[in-house]
Amino acid sequence: MNAAIAPTAPTGPATAEPVLKAQGLTKRFGGLAAVNDVSLALHKGHLHAVIGPNGAGKSTLTNLLTGDLAPTAGRVWLKGTEVTGWSNVRLSQAGLGRSFQKTNVLLPFTVWDNVRLAAQSRSRHSPFNPLQWLTRAGTDAAERERTQAAIERAHLSARTHAVAATISHGEQRQLEVAMALATQPQVLLLDEPLAGMGAAEAERMVAVLQSLKAQHAILLVEHDMDAVFALADELTVMVNGQVIASGTPAAVRADAAVQAAYLGEDETDVSAPGHAA
Repeated sequence: MNAAIAPTAPTGPATAEPVLKAQGLTKRFGGLAAVNDVSLALHKGHLHAVIGPNGAGKSTLTNLLTGDLAPTAGRVWLKGTEVTGWSNVRLSQAGLGRSFQKTNVLLPFTVWDNVRLAAQSRSRHSPFNPLQWLTRAGTDAAERERTQAAIERAHLSARTHAVAATISHGEQRQLEVAMALATQPQVLLLDEPLAGMGAAEAERMVAVLQSLKAQHAILLVEHDMDAVFALADELTVMVNGQVIASGTPAAVRADAAVQAAYLGEDETDVSAPGHAA
């Protein structure tokens, strides 16, 4: 394992009821089952990581949970309310935030303005509010407080006024997290937030995610196994759209089916230091 990303202690017991729960989620594209009968539960205070080879269905699963795709079968609950079939906008308004596999920020804008636009979606200036045209965007004190708080929680305070195009790739990924935080989510779904990072950037992102665990239920889709084993309280392994193992990181990394899946992919032990799935 990379010495810069050391395992961290568990954050404590999960809440009794899951904040987000999926049961039997399936997504078929013609005859292909990209996700097949997947169930999971996310709890406040815990980070649930999903790993697997390329094409395992991880991003499709994320898109089903966020409403970007409609499931072929299965059900989803958010805070005890069934939300199966809800749009991504409606789910976001209900408390679900996400980041994307590819960087998705407004490069000509500053860090502050990127995050403020996200915070604005929860203010009276939001386009979802029919009275938003009566007041000028950017004048709401609560909106500014949400913007500043999100930037601080993403460890970007020193870059507040920097133009997004001028900050590093790792900082742009932190900016995406800040934008998600500005929408005041209870659940964070993060699709490969460490993709393309060097060791120092990955260390900073791990620190950000570790600091967010206590306040959110987090689903992390990630290929960086050092980060996964440093952060995860629970781990699910997918292969060919199906779950082959789920449980604590220690139990999963010792699972024979998991070892066989990864050995079959690149002849590398998933439990070995520095392995990237």
